[in-house]
Formats: sequence, structure tokens, C-alpha cells
Amino acid sequence: MDKNLCLLADKLGIARCFSDGGVSKQSYTVSEDVIKFFCTQYGFNVRTPEETVSSLKKAENSCWKKTLENIVILRCNELKFPAVLDKKQLDESVKIQIFPRNVPDKKIKARDVSFVMDVTNESRVFGSRERVKVWFSLQDKPAYGYYDMVLECGTEKYLTILAVVPETCYTTSEVESAKLWGYSLQLYSLKSRRNWGVGDFTDLAEIATMCARAGADVIGLNPLNVLFHDCPENASPYSSISRLFLNPIYIDVEKVPGFNAVDNEALQQEIRDAREGELIDYTKVYNLKIKVLRQLFHYLQHDENYLHRFQAFEQDKGYDLEMLAAFQAIYHQQFKAHGGGWFSWDKNLQNPQSLKVAEFREQNKEDIEFFKFLQFEADRQLKIVYEKIRELGLKVGLYRDMPVGVCKDSAELWVDRYAFIDKAGAGAPPDAFFPQGQKWCLGAFNPYELKNRAYEPYLKILRANMEYAGALRIDHVMGLMRLFMMPDDKDEGTYIYYNFEDMLNLLALESHLHRCVIVGESIGNVPDGFMDKIKERNIHAISVLWSERWNEGGGDFKMPGDYPEDAFVSIGTHDMPPLKMWWFGYDIELKHSLKMIDDEGRLGAYKLREQDRYRLLKVLDCAGVWPSDRPRLGNYLYGEGYPEGIEEAVHKLAAKAPCKVVLLQLEDIFGVDVEQNLPGTDIDKYPNWRHRLPVDLEDVENSEAYKRNVSAVKSVRKG
Repeated sequence: MDKNLCLLADKLGIARCFSDGGVSKQSYTVSEDVIKFFCTQYGFNVRTPEETVSSLKKAENSCWKKTLENIVILRCNELKFPAVLDKKQLDESVKIQIFPRNVPDKKIKARDVSFVMDVTNESRVFGSRERVKVWFSLQDKPAYGYYDMVLECGTEKYLTILAVVPETCYTTSEVESAKLWGYSLQLYSLKSRRNWGVGDFTDLAEIATMCARAGADVIGLNPLNVLFHDCPENASPYSSISRLFLNPIYIDVEKVPGFNAVDNEALQQEIRDAREGELIDYTKVYNLKIKVLRQLFHYLQHDENYLHRFQAFEQDKGYDLEMLAAFQAIYHQQFKAHGGGWFSWDKNLQNPQSLKVAEFREQNKEDIEFFKFLQFEADRQLKIVYEKIRELGLKVGLYRDMPVGVCKDSAELWVDRYAFIDKAGAGAPPDAFFPQGQKWCLGAFNPYELKNRAYEPYLKILRANMEYAGALRIDHVMGLMRLFMMPDDKDEGTYIYYNFEDMLNLLALESHLHRCVIVGESIGNVPDGFMDKIKERNIHAISVLWSERWNEGGGDFKMPGDYPEDAFVSIGTHDMPPLKMWWFGYDIELKHSLKMIDDEGRLGAYKLREQDRYRLLKVLDCAGVWPSDRPRLGNYLYGEGYPEGIEEAVHKLAAKAPCKVVLLQLEDIFGVDVEQNLPGTDIDKYPNWRHRLPVDLEDVENSEAYKRNVSAVKSVRKG
């Protein structure tokens, strides 16, 4: 590969080689085509050797041509930042002022900041100008937060954003006590005798009440972000159209003001139909809710109090809400006419700033207002849940989930496509859980555009998903450092790197501003030293029973004392088979039936699973966690059934670990033997994200399985 292209790739943070996350790590050399593709996406031409040389010079000189970066991020114990000045400016008077951001103008007071300026020996000459690097060390210590900062050098003024950040992410004494526990659930899967076919915010409030009665303090949730209005069957909560807003399918329609004016009797058969079956019919559920919500939207035009709160919400969410609603309204019309995503629309409609989009917004105000109403009502109901949680005194409350990326046919990309890497999607190379690797096809931020925008697109996503949450799970937390990106037209890819320090620093600041504990999902290909780095910043790891094993995850299960102290622990995740499915090897049979593994792979998987079942029984024996009235009776060969009490035993095993929080999956408690999501499959192969829980919410607390599992955890997690 051309030497200058290699230097440019290194400068831009495009990996030229990488190792996968498999059991036996393999190394890969990235093709020149892939390297050139990403250089081009970052705005650097590399078609010829001459262009590559020019682009390399451009990349090397870029930091010398700006006096200040668009954002200066300072950790509170190291208030030191670089600037680049003309040499002649070194003899002029220098002054620094800061102004708090987002404060009404009449209240803004400028603050002079004392500093020490150190001139370095580093310089560059551009024509007749010599540029010199200097360091400013602030002697005052501003409070955590964001400021407008002005650097005055003689008659010149340079403006930037200053972020003063804490050393670590937010936490609480209750979390640090390592005594908390709660539930991990997929909200849509909750079945109740009153909901309309999917779990809703009223069900979530009931879960909060159950937590308070049981002594639990955490409710782990799937992402709640808005999905496609016109394609309800696109149900993956990790492939939303906007991570800034909520999925209206979770609205409890009967709790919308004015519902008593709807002919409820006429709806009863449709509601019963929507509740039927083990699998959720998203089209039936969503369309029924939207039909009634449209009626309520028109009815509420006459409720002045409701309208006043709605308008305040519109003003608060501003441009982002307006453009989401416009996108949904345009998409709805276009989809009815000819289908396809927004990239198939008329060119003028593809540009949200075009006159044609402005005309559409003017001519379709009512439709746009309806989509805004859906967001207001979803937000209003989730806020009620949050207030209920505070009233109940749950020590963490909602533990929300922020996806690593966004659907490429999304409002996020339509509104701000230049914030994302074009014509490529995020994925993962092979690892221990997914040997074939994964092509998620999710839109991912362009690291250079993020820096140019002072990270505002990233900050908006953080803030939206921290709202109403006591903890936030960062999906694929390694994405703060690097993401495996694949060009749309290729089956190969490479890692692209972000400014890890900046991403961590801003995450720490937002966690403090929102009083939100941060958890990082790190299952997969984890770089060396990465876990130590996030631990330093008080980002809690995620631990699952299946990965807490010796010998790179292939040996014996670990004893509780060997689990990581800084983790939130559970038996599995939505991407893994629940305990009963794992025990019987139904997941192996499923993959074989879908031709994801061949006959030889199936046989090998069963042999390995038999060994792993013995290993699990062994650690449960050694840890002394079997229920006293349900001791182990044998080795439970495949024909001998399911060990009675094993759910209690594994939950007690996890609860005895020194981990910060233990999460119980309702699927494990109730012996579910199907997987919520089978990675690598779409709905044509497997009904991902559609499985309802087998027990009505109203009956959960009276269930013996529930009582016994809660008791097992509380016997060792005494808050």
C-alpha cells in the first residue's frame, strides 16, 4: 500500500489492520479500497498518488490553521488547553473571558479568567505567517458545565465552547453499596389484561410499584426510541428512526385525556384481537392505537389546558421535533404512493432545507402536528412513570438503553446526513458469540464532523436518552472509541476511531448534569486496555453469566467472588437464549433449522453444551446456591428434564457476586424457552422482538416462580 496513504489513514484514525474478537483471535489486513473509501468520506481525495500527498499535507496542517478548536474540553483537575497564534501576537495583550451557556441574555455575566501562558518551540510557517503553539493553564476552576469562551489577543477575538468536565461519571452511594437489584425487561413483551397488545407506560408504572413492594430499585429497559410509523413490523428497538424521541406504541391510549369520549365498546373486539397470540402483531396493535389517537388528537384541540402544555413541549423540543414530524408526514405520503425509503424520494424532498420541504410543511400542518402530539403524549406518560418512581423511592429507577447507531433510512440521517458517515454502516467482526461477524447497517457519526460541530449531535442523543433515567446503558460502548464500519457495497470493513477522550469527558459531564449512572455494554471485540479505561471513568461494565468463565470464556464458570465489582450483572441479554432454552439446547436446534450451522456444527455444539451444563451445575454446587428444598438430584442428562430450582440458583449465584446491581430477566424467572432476538436473522427467518411473556402482569406477584426467585436474590442482597 502507498506509504502516504498509510500515513493519511493513521492520521485520520482509519485502521489498516485489526484483530477480531473470536476465541482464537485472527488478524486482518484492510484492503486499499476500504482505506480509500473512508478517506474520501472524510473529505480527503486519494484517487492518485498526487492527491494523496496533498490530502496528507491538508490533514497535517489543519490543526495549525485554527487558533482554537470548536470546543475545548477540560477535565476539572487539568485545566490546560492548546492554541495556535501568529508569532507577532505573542507580544500583544491576552485576555480570556467565559460566559455560561444557555442562560437568558439579561443574566449572563462575563467572567475574566486568570491563566498562565506557555509558549512552545513548536511552529509552522505558512507563507509570511509563522504559527506558534501555546498552552493556556487556567488558574481559576469554573464549575462543571458549558461556557462560551473568548480569547482576546490584541484586537483579535477568538470564540469557542468550553466544557469543564468531572474526572468520572456520576454515581450514588446506593449503587456503590453493591446491594441493589432489579429487573431487566423488554417493555413491549409485557402482557396484561388491560393493555392493547404490547406493554405500555402504564404497565411500566405497575412494574415500578412491584419493584417497591419487592425491594427492587432498578428497571432495565429496551431502547424506547421511535420506529417507523408506516412499517410497524420493523420492530427492532435498536434500529430507530430517531434516538431523540419515543415510540408512540408505548402510549396507554386509555390514559390520554378525553378517552372517555371515544366509543370504547366498539373497540373491544379489536383490542381482544390485538392481544391474541404468543407473538405480537405490531401492525394490528400500532394501527389500532393510531386510529384512536387521531380521534383524541382532534378532540383535544378544544382542551386549552392540554394545548398549553403541548405547545410548551413543542417550543422546548423545537427544530428537532418539527423535523421528525415533517419526516414522518412526508414518509407517510410517499410510502402510500410508491413505497421505498427517503433516498428514493424526489431530490428536493431528500433535502430538509429545500423549498419543496418548506412548502410541504406549510401545506400539511395538521399531519405534522399529529406526529408532534404523539411525541408529547409519549413524553407526558413516561414522565408520569418517572414521577411515580420518585414517589416510590426507587434508588435508580429507569435504566434506559441508548443504541449504538440509527437506521440508515431514518429521520436522523435525513435531517442531518452530514453528521454521519455516508454510504457505510456499523457492524462487528467475528467474536466469541457471533463467529460470522455482524453487518448491522446502522448509521454512525462521522468523527470529524462531530468535532467540527462541538459534538452537538452526540450530546443531543445522550441528553434525550438520559431523560427520566437513573442509569443509562451505552450499547456497544466500544463505539465511543472505535466502530467497525463496512461500506454499503462491500462485505469487508475496518475500524474507524473517534476522539475517545472527548467522548468520555462529555459523557461524564452529561451524566453529572442529569444525575445518571453510566453502564457500558462491552460484549464483543474489546480492545486491550479498554475496560481499564472506562473503569477509571466510573463507567460500569455489563456482566452476564455466560461470559463469566475462565479460559477466555471457554472454561469453568467463575465463582461469585471472581465477578467484576464494577458491573451490572444478569444471566443473559435479549440477544442470548434464556436459561431454559440454553439448558435444552433449543438455540442450537434453531440455528441448525435456519442453516446457520451445519450438521457437524450442530453435533459439536451439543457436545460442548453438555460439558457446559456440567460446568454450570458444578459452580452452583460449589457456591452453595441451590434452594434447600430443591437440591440437585442428578446430572440431568438431556432425557432427564430441567433441574428444579435452577433459576433460583443462578440468580442467587449472581446476587452473591460483588457487582453493583443484579438484574433478573423475567424470561428466566418464568422458564421461557425462546429467544427475544436471534442476531443475524430478519423477520423472514425468525420472529425477533415479538415474544410476549407467558404470564399476565396482574399475576406475576402471585406466581410461585416470581416469589422464589425474588426471595433467592433478597437472601443475599439485603439493602
